[in-house]
Amino acid sequence: MKYSEASLGRVFVIRLEDGDIVHEAIEGFAAENRITAAVIIILGGADKDSRLVVGPENGRAAQITPMIHLLEAVHEAAGTGTIFPDQAGKPVLHLHMACGRGQNSVTGCVRTGVKVWQVMEVVAIEIADTDARRLPDAATGFELLCP
Repeated sequence: MKYSEASLGRVFVIRLEDGDIVHEAIEGFAAENRITAAVIIILGGADKDSRLVVGPENGRAAQITPMIHLLEAVHEAAGTGTIFPDQAGKPVLHLHMACGRGQNSVTGCVRTGVKVWQVMEVVAIEIADTDARRLPDAATGFELLCP
């Protein structure tokens, strides 16, 4: 386990609108408002043809191959995630979202493109006084959080 201590900063209440791409809109907002680290809570509608990363094909393989799930219809959605800067200082969102329709649901990462259907509500709670970053990890190919 690795950790560091931080404190709370500003709180933002955000409404994403029909057609917005979740990760692009939130990362853009973070950059514009100089948010380098935050906790994100989100809920609303995910549009048809949104894409979620739903796991690796084989979690212990030397090469990690992501599995992508395409939403075939509008879904209710709720998620949580974090923003931390990458090596270059750009805010990067890591958010997992559960999407449900009828009696079916799927959960995954939004990084391949979840499109807003009508509206999504976001609360961003800024994390202040932290040097935590997402840095490249040679073993996994991921940008891992380094507190």
